[in-house]
Amino acid sequence: MTGPEPSPAPSSEGGAGGFLGALTHARWRSWLSVGAVAVLAGLMFSASARLADGGGAGNRDPQDLAQLVDTETSRVQDLTDRSAVLDREIETLSARAGTTVPTLDDDLRWREGVVSGTEPVQGAGLTVTLDDAPSTSVGAGPGGVEPQPDDLVVHQQDLQHVINALWSGGAEAMTLQGERVTSTSAFRCSGNILLLHGKVFSPPYKVTAVGDPAKMEASLDRSEGVQTYLEYVDWVHLGWDVRRSDHLDLPAYDGGGLQYATVPDGTEVFG
Repeated sequence: MTGPEPSPAPSSEGGAGGFLGALTHARWRSWLSVGAVAVLAGLMFSASARLADGGGAGNRDPQDLAQLVDTETSRVQDLTDRSAVLDREIETLSARAGTTVPTLDDDLRWREGVVSGTEPVQGAGLTVTLDDAPSTSVGAGPGGVEPQPDDLVVHQQDLQHVINALWSGGAEAMTLQGERVTSTSAFRCSGNILLLHGKVFSPPYKVTAVGDPAKMEASLDRSEGVQTYLEYVDWVHLGWDVRRSDHLDLPAYDGGGLQYATVPDGTEVFG
């Protein structure tokens, strides 16, 4: 009966060398492990020391709530002190420059009031009166031409021609039917009535202007619109009268401020 052949026994020399090599590798691993642990411990000690020191003298961020409160309180105090310094500088510069607000010259203020209509005006001037034609004007005129109803009444453009001519002639202030004419005045004719400043007026219509009477009369004579109206005065006898006055009193505009629309209470605007 045969069996497996026995393995040759290791020699005494080869077994001793392998043991020594294994022992050397084990020692190196032990030394490397000890060195790594020492390095890590050093890093941990260094980080702990930095945290305990607040991150160093150059670190701005506080590490706890109490330090945060102290830091921000100091910043607020610094800003308050800086603000106080700037306030004192402003007061000093203001005192040097002077704080007196310049007042408007009385004459200039009065002139502005005349232009805007907020000041009453007195002086020499003209009063121009326009009126509808009399009832006797109905019927055939010269040459058999019969006037139409619109030819017998004063129209809005007739008043506009007169007012513009007076302004052009140097009028300083003006009234229409006793109402002060301003830059916001707007009159409108509806039929034979006049609407002005929310009021209704009927003919005759009177335009009164303060200024040089001779210059304003000359301006009326140069106006093409006024000359056309005067042709109807000759044809259908529309009313026309121009009178000089040495003294006229024109009131200030008393119509109040501008009117504007408002939303009724309880109305939802944005929704």
